[in-house]
Amino acid sequence: MLKGKQSSPLWKQWDAKAQKEGVHKTVYFARGDDYKGEWTNNRKSGKGTQRWKDGTVYDGDWRDDKRHGFGTLAMQYGAGQYRKIYAGGWKNGKRHGYGTNYYAENQYYEGEWFEDKRSGWGRMYYSDGSIYEGEWFGDKRRSEERF
Repeated sequence: MLKGKQSSPLWKQWDAKAQKEGVHKTVYFARGDDYKGEWTNNRKSGKGTQRWKDGTVYDGDWRDDKRHGFGTLAMQYGAGQYRKIYAGGWKNGKRHGYGTNYYAENQYYEGEWFEDKRSGWGRMYYSDGSIYEGEWFGDKRRSEERF
């Protein structure tokens, strides 16, 4: 050590460089996933895009490493082609608030969600052309059907 100059151990310097705070370019994970976006205290917080190894992509708001706010979840099904799965509100990593979930090309639900389940007022569009509009609770239809 040089006289008059104190230096911290190397591990502390490396640890300080590894801390994630603010906007970062892409961060790669050992399991093959990557994330590009904002961080707070080493946690995804703010706007960001997560890509999983299986081709699933989430683009939207984060809080404490969980999807929280508004965002879109999509799955890759071909070379560079994606199919939207869900677009809407999130809370603590679960679908929550208003959103649209796509089950198949011509089958989707738009309406209210509570803790990852259809709850509240919503419309289900079926692939045979029929539509159910009404109240949902716990992912099940609750009120009188309207087609």
